[in-house]
Amino acid sequence: MNNRLLALRSYSIRGHVIEYKAHCAAIDRIERLHQRSRLTGQPGGLLITGLSGSGKSTVKQEYQARFPSRDTGEAFHVPVLTVDTPAGPTVKNLAESILAALGDELRYRGTTEQKTQRIYHYLRLCKVELILIDEFQHFVQHGGRSQILLVTDWLKNLIDTAGIPVVLIGLPDCESVLNMNVQLARRFSARHYLKPFVFDTEEDQQEFRALLQTVQDSLPMPAVSLSDPEMAQRFYVATFGLIDFVCKLADTAVQLAAQYESRRIDSAILAEAFEEEVWRDAPKKLNPFTQRGELRLLIGRGEPFYKWANAIRHDQLDLAKKSGLK
Repeated sequence: MNNRLLALRSYSIRGHVIEYKAHCAAIDRIERLHQRSRLTGQPGGLLITGLSGSGKSTVKQEYQARFPSRDTGEAFHVPVLTVDTPAGPTVKNLAESILAALGDELRYRGTTEQKTQRIYHYLRLCKVELILIDEFQHFVQHGGRSQILLVTDWLKNLIDTAGIPVVLIGLPDCESVLNMNVQLARRFSARHYLKPFVFDTEEDQQEFRALLQTVQDSLPMPAVSLSDPEMAQRFYVATFGLIDFVCKLADTAVQLAAQYESRRIDSAILAEAFEEEVWRDAPKKLNPFTQRGELRLLIGRGEPFYKWANAIRHDQLDLAKKSGLK
């Protein structure tokens, strides 16, 4: 296998920073919280939610990358600490996850109180300035009410004692976790929704087309114009406006083109990438990249974005209730 073919088959657009309005807004909210804490010493909190595939993990990774950890010889400094909420979170395993992120090789030893004290020690030693806690929806998916209250009370006390700003990241239903614990909810009254792209207005379409142009500029080979109005609509139908699926389609299209020794990504390759990454059993008439593909949202029962559409409907229903709307 020659070097070019090897490079194409290992290519991923995720190695490039793909900036867009919603992404930049989320980064900006984290940055403001971080900088305010640096200037005032006040910890603060922020909740970032978004649908699966909306780019939450990318936001987390990019912000952490701006503040890389470094070994000073005396200690290992971690300005931005990222923690993944364990499945079925308890005080014990959440404490262990935080200690693991801090590099504690003895994280499984000791009582909960001893682990908590070690967390405080390592947060000071590593000079942690900001904590990003991802997958916060695991509290909803795997915990009962009493367990949730127990763990969130521990987390609230940890945040208060450590005095470090915290960003919680998760699916929209993780807001219900905060609603169970009023004191924790007050600390995370600042909230940001990382919304997917929409394709309703001319402005919406221009924004999505600009994203696709950025993607095209990052591709290692020529391709049919992704930002062309009609192709942009096809991409929107194929991805439901979710950046994760845009990236998956781009990566797979490059790899398929390399496999076929094609020098250009065309609609046929995109159609195959759609079947491989989005809908394996897609009827030809519903594959948006086929010539006669029906361009409608794939949100019917049994279609790829049915669950996403329902999640949005539930969010809108909750908002309507809060607003007194029917």
